[in-house]
Amino acid sequence: MIVVATEDFKVYHGVVTELRDRGVSFTTIEPGDEWPERTRVAVVAAGDAVEVPDGVEVVRAESDRPRQAVESAISTLRGGDGRTVIGIDPGERPGIAVLHGEMVVAAFQVPAAEAGEIVRREVEDAVDPVVRIGDGARLVGARIIDDIQSVPVELVDETGTTPYLGSGARGMGDVLAAVNIARLDGEEIESRPIEPTAGELTRIKDRSREASDTNRAIGEGLARRVAAGELTVEEALAEHGGTGSDDGEETDDGERPTDAESDDA
Repeated sequence: MIVVATEDFKVYHGVVTELRDRGVSFTTIEPGDEWPERTRVAVVAAGDAVEVPDGVEVVRAESDRPRQAVESAISTLRGGDGRTVIGIDPGERPGIAVLHGEMVVAAFQVPAAEAGEIVRREVEDAVDPVVRIGDGARLVGARIIDDIQSVPVELVDETGTTPYLGSGARGMGDVLAAVNIARLDGEEIESRPIEPTAGELTRIKDRSREASDTNRAIGEGLARRVAAGELTVEEALAEHGGTGSDDGEETDDGERPTDAESDDA
């Protein structure tokens, strides 16, 4: 059983609210009261001096971080090792899963530009955290890795990590893949090459053509900026429309105009 024992009202309110929201069984006592016989985890305020029975694990809660304390308490109660592991399925809107031991304690799906901030927040004060990121969507993954900083990162073979999605599960694939990625050992890395391949540039150009009202693709210069994360496809199309053909624009058949064609124009 989890027992909350603190006179700090902010800690008490935050922790109890989190426990109730998650449907976790718990009880509360005043510091100095007799502890219930089934107590396994005690949640107390960070500054409290509270004596607990032998064999009871203590989780200290900050008033502005009740969720982290509750996650630690639940993980301890279930016998997890408590290590924070974050799995990321990279893409334009990466799936992100946060595990304490074997238990999923949080999940997100956000624009790629926000992924680094979420990771930094979730590993703050964590002991021995690790980030495991899938090896797909290489350019997006490289940007996320560069943005994380100071957290060990493992590159994971994400083959087969996206599960079959049955009825009603649409949109959950990236998050579920992130959970599976978090549970796989990977190769520790510090960065990934971000230079786009010719095939990646071609795919970006194709995406821009599909998004264009005039069926015209952006040129290589803008495609490289999209690949580097400096622009979205939509922003590149807007810039392309305002600059004419100085970025090497392509014609409707995908070919660059020749000098003769340009002169005839």
